[in-house]
Amino acid sequence: MRIAPVPAQRRHTLYFLDQVRAFAPVFLDTDVDMTAVRAHQAAQPRRMSVVSYVAHAAGRVLAEHPAANAAIQGRLSPRVARFDGVHAKLTLDKELDGQRVVLAAVLPEVDTASLAQIQDLVERHRDTDPHTSPEFARLRKLHRVPPVLGRLLFRLAGRKLAARPRLAGTVAITSLGHLPVNGFHSVGGTTVTLGIGQVAERPMVRDGEVVVAPVMRLNLAFDHRVIDGAEAAEVLVGIKRRLEEVAG
Repeated sequence: MRIAPVPAQRRHTLYFLDQVRAFAPVFLDTDVDMTAVRAHQAAQPRRMSVVSYVAHAAGRVLAEHPAANAAIQGRLSPRVARFDGVHAKLTLDKELDGQRVVLAAVLPEVDTASLAQIQDLVERHRDTDPHTSPEFARLRKLHRVPPVLGRLLFRLAGRKLAARPRLAGTVAITSLGHLPVNGFHSVGGTTVTLGIGQVAERPMVRDGEVVVAPVMRLNLAFDHRVIDGAEAAEVLVGIKRRLEEVAG
């Protein structure tokens, strides 16, 4: 047996998990018929990822639900900020100095960005080198300071509600759709977090007939301190409908 300190490259995950302990998460899920998305993907001149479709749909829906595009802060005198734009925090599976870590990048203004623009951002962050990318410069500095100071700096950075969209987004999107995982729930530090599972061929009923269709499990976690279940359900159903009705 070998016992060692937590690698410096993973400290930001520990700091984040400490920060989100105040959340009051509730979990919802639904199945999405991805037939329309598959057809739309096939008609494009470039590959469009499922993550981009979800971010595009979520941006439009959350713009219609400003109460869910929000953040809360404080215990004795809590305050809620409702943000003007929808900014999606996307989790990324990366390797940093030999350690496999989860990093996050913010896709700004997904409520107004086109699908192609969102795909450009997804590809840029997906392909970027975390050792040299300016987006992760502050994170690299955080890893170099002692844990006690790092935890304090991480907490201070998240205290200003006005800075939340730029630092952590207003909605979080995390995907394990590249693996045979049907669904999972995660708290991403935003009022609404979307979890994307695989798209798999499954039986479903359409117009009274059982057919086989590409189906994706879409999970939503929401912070009950900010919104209630009815609004969260409307957000989830709204995203589902936009994905099922996607058109050129």
